[in-house]
Amino acid sequence: MPLLLTLIAILVLVLLVFLNVETFTAFLIISLGFGLAAGLDVAATVAAITKGIGNTLGSLVIILGFGAMLGKLVADSGAAQRITGALIGLFGLGRIQWALAIAGFIVGIPLFYTAGFIILVPLVFTAAATTGLPLLYVAIPMLASLSVAHGYLPPHPSPTAIAQQLGASLSLTLIYGIIVAIPAIVIAGPLFARTLKHRTAGRPPAGLLVAPRPESELPGLGTSIVAALLPLFLLAGAALLKPWLPAAHPVTTVVTVLGDPHIAMLVSVLAGMYLLGLRRGRSMAQIMGQLEDGFKTVATILLVVAGAGAFMQVLNETGVSKYIGAQLDALHAPPLVVGWAIAAVIRVCVGSATVAGLTTVGLVLPLVQQHQTNPELMVLAIGSGSLMFSHVNDGGFWLFKQYFDLSLRETLATWSVMETIVSIVGLGGVLVMDLFI
Repeated sequence: MPLLLTLIAILVLVLLVFLNVETFTAFLIISLGFGLAAGLDVAATVAAITKGIGNTLGSLVIILGFGAMLGKLVADSGAAQRITGALIGLFGLGRIQWALAIAGFIVGIPLFYTAGFIILVPLVFTAAATTGLPLLYVAIPMLASLSVAHGYLPPHPSPTAIAQQLGASLSLTLIYGIIVAIPAIVIAGPLFARTLKHRTAGRPPAGLLVAPRPESELPGLGTSIVAALLPLFLLAGAALLKPWLPAAHPVTTVVTVLGDPHIAMLVSVLAGMYLLGLRRGRSMAQIMGQLEDGFKTVATILLVVAGAGAFMQVLNETGVSKYIGAQLDALHAPPLVVGWAIAAVIRVCVGSATVAGLTTVGLVLPLVQQHQTNPELMVLAIGSGSLMFSHVNDGGFWLFKQYFDLSLRETLATWSVMETIVSIVGLGGVLVMDLFI
């Protein structure tokens, strides 16, 4: 009966999303219905929903909010364009794919997927026109990198929220995520794109393009890299340095403080305000306006995360979560594979990688605890699964199709295949790492 109720709840979620019901509202509907159907009274169900929302958003608001603010500063200042242009110049036109893959990964860390896409796509069109190479051959490496960063790496919403629910270290998740991301980007990006070299499909739609800024208006390369990657430097640096520092040393205290995800994001935003704002003549009022606009972009995502947290708490309060964990354990399948598979199925059904990842974590949490599965690797397994086979129910699918002026069949043969490769290679990377960690 609990498994049937859970299946019905997920199917109702899929139906509501298909009917364009706002995702937060959809999560609340299934949370309330599931709680009542599982035996909780109205008061207990509402209390569980409230508790789930509060527990989930408690620390995520700071990380995701500051992450969105930093992304806005990086985008508006032209730092992303500077980094991309420098990498293209460094690698040369003969290695344009690798330049754009690296650019997509670097820019993808601070920027949400859609923002990174919109900023980098005009540069892709320019690079394709300059080299005379097919558009998709040039574009796919950059898009694979953006997708991997979105699905695997903090401070993006889904991996950050999943890490919090599983008790995973954001620093270690980031380090492991980068290791797993490399083969995923290489295979789904430059290598897969080679099969598209003779495809002439795709053309830039002039009405949707944003012209790149003049070089004179861009920040310096060093400034751009520091501002964009400061969260990576702080979080990864702290994780790598702490094991080698004496516990009572003052430097250890400093590293610990700066390596805290909340403080790291705050420091990064403050640095971005200066490096990409005040230092370049922007007024404090203008910068505050940018930060406000940046936070608005994450507000809807925070509601989705809150709704998923409510559903997970209802699963816990009814005892269904532990029951599902026991049933999954009876499958005798590796927990990492189970997490990936559940996320992949939900992703194919609902389209949203964020919804897929956050729904999965509530189902596999007991399994992680029973088997003492590495939580950081489970974050990456679920993140990989949440990218599986993007198709017509995913907004990213249509964004790609529209910008590159492709047919439905061409989009399935390129974008959907790329996302599937990213997902499968990600799982493979996680399983290999599990042998050594």
